[in-house]
Amino acid sequence: QVQLVESGGGLVQAGGSLRVSCAASGRTFSSRAMGWFRQAPGKEREFVTAISWSGSTYYADSVKGRFTISRDNSKNTVYLQMNSLKPEDTAVYYCAAGRPQYYGSNLYSTETYVYWGQGTQVTVSS
Repeated sequence: QVQLVESGGGLVQAGGSLRVSCAASGRTFSSRAMGWFRQAPGKEREFVTAISWSGSTYYADSVKGRFTISRDNSKNTVYLQMNSLKPEDTAVYYCAAGRPQYYGSNLYSTETYVYWGQGTQVTVSS
């Protein structure tokens, strides 16, 4: 059983930066793919970025070049560094964890992930 807790959300001006974190319980963090998804009001949850347990990273086109995902396995934590923020980035950001040592997953899909955090609100003002 894995529990994920996001933190670091808040209100940021357009063009600013913010880093959100996701702390995971358990001892299998380093062998799981980790992803970030977001959901804006009235819209479905969408893929933002992911990092496999082998270290490969993936980004949605909308955030490529602005967002960076990283992980610190010693702290069981995954980070999302968000730069050059835009109002359209406003959403609840959710952290997600995949199955341990699993290679056959499509990291862009919500179906790949088996654990989800409660989310943290990120609001970008103009």
